[in-house]
Amino acid sequence: MSVDNKSSAERSRSIPNGWVETTLGEVCLKIGSGSTPRGGNEAYKKEGISLIRSQNILDFDFSYNGLAFIDDEQASKLSNVEIFDDDVLINITGDSVARVCSVPKEVLPARVNQHVSILRTVKQELNPTFLKYYLLNPIYKRYLLILANSGGTRNALTKSMLEMLELTIPPIKEQTAIAKILTAFDDKIENLQAQNKTLETTAQTIFKEWFGKYQIGDELPDGWRVGKLGEVIEFINGYAFKSKDLLKEPTENTYKVFKMGDIKKGGGFNQNKTKSYFKREDAMKLSKYILKNGDLLMSMTDMKDAISLLGHTALMIYDNEYIVNQRVGLIRVKNDINIDYPFLYLLTNDKHFIANLRGRANSGVQVNLSTQSIKESQFIIPNKETNIKFDAIAKPLFEKRKHNYIEIKTLKNTRDTLLPKLMSGSLRVKMSEL
Repeated sequence: MSVDNKSSAERSRSIPNGWVETTLGEVCLKIGSGSTPRGGNEAYKKEGISLIRSQNILDFDFSYNGLAFIDDEQASKLSNVEIFDDDVLINITGDSVARVCSVPKEVLPARVNQHVSILRTVKQELNPTFLKYYLLNPIYKRYLLILANSGGTRNALTKSMLEMLELTIPPIKEQTAIAKILTAFDDKIENLQAQNKTLETTAQTIFKEWFGKYQIGDELPDGWRVGKLGEVIEFINGYAFKSKDLLKEPTENTYKVFKMGDIKKGGGFNQNKTKSYFKREDAMKLSKYILKNGDLLMSMTDMKDAISLLGHTALMIYDNEYIVNQRVGLIRVKNDINIDYPFLYLLTNDKHFIANLRGRANSGVQVNLSTQSIKESQFIIPNKETNIKFDAIAKPLFEKRKHNYIEIKTLKNTRDTLLPKLMSGSLRVKMSEL
């Protein structure tokens, strides 16, 4: 792709050459939201027609977690909000207001509930993928959030607000070219994410084949024994930061603060959850809390009625970017029998280990794990020779996964840099190449 750059002076004098001003209402066939089926959770099924809710809509992505289903009768009452291929979805209420994504073909047929609005474009005038990226442009996103906060007690974008949204858009061919450029980044990101899921599944399968067939109380191979987690690790409780010392926006001289929300349900590193930052200059005496590649981070608390994180771990893949917060335990490898982070990550997210560990938790309104209960958790310790062989197989899988994550981060940064430039017309696709 080759591009034309326009000076800031040119941009300030006029809209980009060939672009037109319009409103979302003028270039959409449909702007509409659904409703929630009666009956609460009982209205949702294990299978049937998908009902997309606000938790399914993520910027640049779609979450299958919490995807609900309704039957044909319920769906017929929501026939006016049936989702078509190429529809764009936008959250219109609550904390997730203005989040935008496309609809994966895998969830069709589908409907939306009252917290989600369908944007269906006149395709001859507005490319739906271009619209998605237009709404994801950080500059436009800020405008949507301001608009959603303009009245009432709850963030909301009304139908009339959406219809009146002003757009400045290029000709349809240029829209399509811009959409293809940005989609190429997201396709690559999606492929790498799928590859990482395969790599982790492969590692889990190998772990289960090698170690999962043995439980505490079974006869073990020669040299294997039952031991405690504290024998093979160093364990550090996260630092208790004061709220007033945490920043809401990052700078070049801040650490990301690793909190429980950075751990996925069932285990794993949720890299999109960081919301707090800490000045590096204030961390001079906190070096032991600064995270390294290969560190494990364990959730030490959870809600009694909805335990999903307790005991699970995330694997840190970066050096010197994060600092760990309280109620998250930092686990580092420390042994002379070659148990390394791949083994410990897979162990601490194994269902048998988690069940045993949670049995040691203190129960109240919250369920808590103490340092001592974590370190005294039992597991089967293989002999050194087995650990060396397993590490030789597992570690390359984790290293490939790490490099994929780093590439994903680079792709996202590049896409996010290009996005506002392409959407403003300051970076143009040459019309001769369209």
